[in-house]
Amino acid sequence: MLAAIQYPSWIRPEIIPGLPFRWYGMMYVVAFGVTWLLFRYESKRRGAPWTADDAASWFFWAIVGLLVGARLFGTLVYDTSGMYWERPWLIFWPFESGRFAGFQGMSYHGGFLGLIVSTLIYCRVKRLPWIAIADVIAVSAPLGYTFGRLGNFINGELWGKVSSSAMGMIFPGVPDSGRFPAREQWVQDLAAKAGIPLSSMNDIVNLPRHPSQLYEALFEGLVLWFLLWVFVRKRKSFPGFATGVYAIGYGAIRFAIEYFREPDAGLGYVLALGDKGAPTYLYGGLLNITMGQILSSFMVLGGILILIAARAAAVRAEATAAREGPQSARKLRKRIK
Repeated sequence: MLAAIQYPSWIRPEIIPGLPFRWYGMMYVVAFGVTWLLFRYESKRRGAPWTADDAASWFFWAIVGLLVGARLFGTLVYDTSGMYWERPWLIFWPFESGRFAGFQGMSYHGGFLGLIVSTLIYCRVKRLPWIAIADVIAVSAPLGYTFGRLGNFINGELWGKVSSSAMGMIFPGVPDSGRFPAREQWVQDLAAKAGIPLSSMNDIVNLPRHPSQLYEALFEGLVLWFLLWVFVRKRKSFPGFATGVYAIGYGAIRFAIEYFREPDAGLGYVLALGDKGAPTYLYGGLLNITMGQILSSFMVLGGILILIAARAAAVRAEATAAREGPQSARKLRKRIK
């Protein structure tokens, strides 16, 4: 009897078989839509000083920055072939002889950085309070991640490391390079635990893996959003507080989940401080660090710096308001609301 969870056979990447419309793309549309609705709701609740047109333009440039940054990081950081450094035009035109020939992935951390850069420039040009808008998007966006990660799951991609736990799932799309020879004893042991029959020692076995996409959908999406929306959103604090907490929260959660997710092909463990010979498809110890964990560490550090800098700016603003009198203090309290 199969003890592992079988990937649902009824799930297909295409919305309508035979047509080029995929659930992955639809999940991105839903994610942007949900984030926009929550962003507008929270902007109105706070009595935000920006107009609906300002918000729509900010959101547009945020999406542009996100997509460009995600693509740049995905191709220049995660692709190890060197093709995009040699032929950079393929980053945004990944076709040769009429056929797709490029890297298909996108990087969350690149998208995060691209969003920051594009919206900072926009707010500078339009003289809008970037940190105030960032606080609103910080408590709104994580729910959208849930749909993005569900899109990864529907695509049957970004699976986790091999697992003998009750959460282990057998993904049918794992290529031969990700399957294992039955002659190896550890493969036989894990197959026995998962209830996978072996007819021959020459078999190539598709072992169960952590459904890391679902872990990320739950914790980076639902859990992080709930904590920010319920406990951070209405807290009277200084501008930048929600942004800093978001960066720390996402970075910490992603860092932890990376231990269950198989590192990107070609990169492996960027910092192998533990067992240097540990295979990437098995848990390699706490000291073997992936690129995702390094970038998530920078997010946590960035979040801490945002909190320190934003708190210092708020203290200076309070001191200035106190010197200028009650009217200035009332304006400051309204801004922090």
